[in-house]
Amino acid sequence: MARHVLSSVDTAWLRMEDPANLMMISGVMVFGAPIEMERLRATIEQGLLPLDRFGQRIVRPAVGKPYWENDPDLDLDYHLQRITLPPPGDQATLQELASLLASRQLDFSRPLWQLHLVEPYGDGCALICRLHHCIGDGLALVHVLLSLTTTEPDEAWPIHQVQAPRRRRRSVLHRLYRPARTALRTTVHIKRTLLQEAWGTLREPSRLGDWARTGIRGTRATARLLLLWPDPKTAFKGPLDVPKRVAWSQPLDLQQVKATGHALGSTINDVLLAAMSGALRRYLEGRGEPVAGLNFRAVVPVNLRQPGTEHELGNKFGLVFLSLPIGVVEPDKRLRVLKRRMDELKESLEAPVAFGILMGIGAAPETIQDVVVNIFGAKGTAVMTNVIGPREQIYLAGAPLESLMFWVPQSGRLGMGVSILSYNGQVYLGVITDERLVPDPESIIDNFHAEFDDLQAWSQQVGTPPTLPEVLARLDETMEALDDLLEAEQALQPVGPAAAPAGEESPAEADAAPDRCQALTKSGRQCKNSPQPGSDYCHIHQPQ
Repeated sequence: MARHVLSSVDTAWLRMEDPANLMMISGVMVFGAPIEMERLRATIEQGLLPLDRFGQRIVRPAVGKPYWENDPDLDLDYHLQRITLPPPGDQATLQELASLLASRQLDFSRPLWQLHLVEPYGDGCALICRLHHCIGDGLALVHVLLSLTTTEPDEAWPIHQVQAPRRRRRSVLHRLYRPARTALRTTVHIKRTLLQEAWGTLREPSRLGDWARTGIRGTRATARLLLLWPDPKTAFKGPLDVPKRVAWSQPLDLQQVKATGHALGSTINDVLLAAMSGALRRYLEGRGEPVAGLNFRAVVPVNLRQPGTEHELGNKFGLVFLSLPIGVVEPDKRLRVLKRRMDELKESLEAPVAFGILMGIGAAPETIQDVVVNIFGAKGTAVMTNVIGPREQIYLAGAPLESLMFWVPQSGRLGMGVSILSYNGQVYLGVITDERLVPDPESIIDNFHAEFDDLQAWSQQVGTPPTLPEVLARLDETMEALDDLLEAEQALQPVGPAAAPAGEESPAEADAAPDRCQALTKSGRQCKNSPQPGSDYCHIHQPQ
């Protein structure tokens, strides 16, 4: 039976599992037409099961690292279930069902994923997905699920069987020599890399400076992460309970969000995060909590994958801690502050440093990991993610996908997760909260819509920033107007004796004022100040 040891990072996410803080990625996909269960089942069999992790379970031995092994009793009827949505079958009802499933732990004696086909919903159905974070990060798992879709509704069915890579049987001799061969290969690789870097440095000595600067930036990022103060206590922080609550927004037009950001000199992500910061401010104000000067941090996952590796399972991302300007009242000012902070984080090495820390705690004893996770969890209040989905209409088992939303786990025992996801020209925002802390995430969604409307209205007052050609044209017009003004001023200059410099009297003025100070100024003219009583000189030029 095949065994594959979990990586250090995947082990870290496995250990973070807690009944009140599940390390599970949850999602809701809404379709505009019913899905045939038989066709969906065939799609899952041919698209997911050939991937190793979807047919394997985790074994946690008393001694040694946890590992994956093939599940000999794989039951697709457990992993793909059908649920009837009770009346009235609206979004609130679907959110209730998604909340219930997001609070339910996956069965660790089976492969760690489950899909629920929900019928009916609107004119179609919905699919609620639950996948454990130790299988892969959000980007990889969303990519895997979307790989089951097509761009046409009537593509051939059943789809072609996906062939899983066949593993060659290894001899006993091969298994004995494998560690030595791996060590030799690693040594050769390191030697080759060092030689290449040394040769590159000889040809380009400036690379030494690059290495030094990178090391300094990495040291600064590490120090910043370790020295961050814990976040202040708010309604969003506290002991967690098992029940969770989910809610998601109505779609926003992507072009409108983009135009708002362009007018305000910001990105789409900046605008949405600023609107969410304002929504959280409104929520706290509604509960009577003080918000003046308040800042707390969002833990933001940052993708560290190489382009083209999105399909690879496992966790390959870092984290940055973004301070949200909750206490800033004006929407435009809040946006500028948030953008500046986000731009600073983009220039830092905080994400790869955090990835290295995750690797370290995954390799450390579990008791040490728990302490480190709690320390980092205290430095944040919420997890906020941004996923760019397909730009075109897609279909699953022939049914058109209308909307989708996914939430990542709130690691570090945080009580709230915020997800931003774009798809087919629309943007969706979702919130998952701990029921004990925030029992009404729908109000946060309502606040978000109100805050975005304010930003959009403000952007319309500001207007669209001029393009570069427009700026240059206006500059030319300004220079021409300035030249005309100078010519007009020269034409109005009087003809005759030169005017006295500013602040000094003309000779005629000096002669006409015998009651002035008798001292002479540097220009050779009489001082214009009146003399002190009983003296011929003013208070400045009194003889010593």
